[in-house]
Amino acid sequence: MAVEDGVWIMRGLDWNNPYRIRTWQELVNWINEVGFLPLFSNGIEGFSAEEHVSPDYWWTGIREEDPWEWREIIAASHQVAYGKFFDQKAGFISLEWLPYFANYRRNGYDFDSRWEDGLAGRREKIIMDMLTGRDDDGEMTFPDDQILSTELKKKAGFGKGRGTTGESLKNFPGITTGLQMQTYLTVADFHRRVNKRGEEYGMAVSVLLPPEALWGYETVTAAYTESPAASYDRIIGRIREQFPGADDTAVCKLIGKQPG
Repeated sequence: MAVEDGVWIMRGLDWNNPYRIRTWQELVNWINEVGFLPLFSNGIEGFSAEEHVSPDYWWTGIREEDPWEWREIIAASHQVAYGKFFDQKAGFISLEWLPYFANYRRNGYDFDSRWEDGLAGRREKIIMDMLTGRDDDGEMTFPDDQILSTELKKKAGFGKGRGTTGESLKNFPGITTGLQMQTYLTVADFHRRVNKRGEEYGMAVSVLLPPEALWGYETVTAAYTESPAASYDRIIGRIREQFPGADDTAVCKLIGKQPG
């Protein structure tokens, strides 16, 4: 996606191109083949969903053809992870590669440990406390009901209201994006809000949950046995394998810096 002369231009393949991705399941299959994939075009040519679908059906609302609708279906399918994982922008990570991203991006820390070591802010803590808990055995627990991000924002005390925390906090989008970049949160689903008459309205709103709520702690943390630097090298190596001409600066911008 680019801006040319003030107009948004979507990149993609011709409708009749045999290599065009035609369904959301085909996109999932390709994500699993590549390993991880930004939604929109970026500094690495070919490394996006946008460049492999038709540019003509974005934001049409036709679920069978619209890649913007596909992202909702894919997130709800839980076949791959969806969230703001690449330079604070949306993308997908296969379940095979999610543990390596979690190990690298978390730098070996579960969120509780990050908080205890003073590496997480209070706003992050408030949000994570609303989405996770611990049972009597110390195992992670999660809400029984899905919470729309709009409701999570309100309950956590962000914006005009003071929510259940009695506070008025700022920058909910920035905080939740940061938690997704660190893989502490992922988009688990999308729902439309419901008015007093029980009718859906407006744009679909995301449901945020820790990836452990969807795929289990053992799956998400499976790469904790290696160093974060080793996981980073795996990720960079995968990009080099798939896109050998990728610019170093573009790769670092999308994935992040090597852990120190």
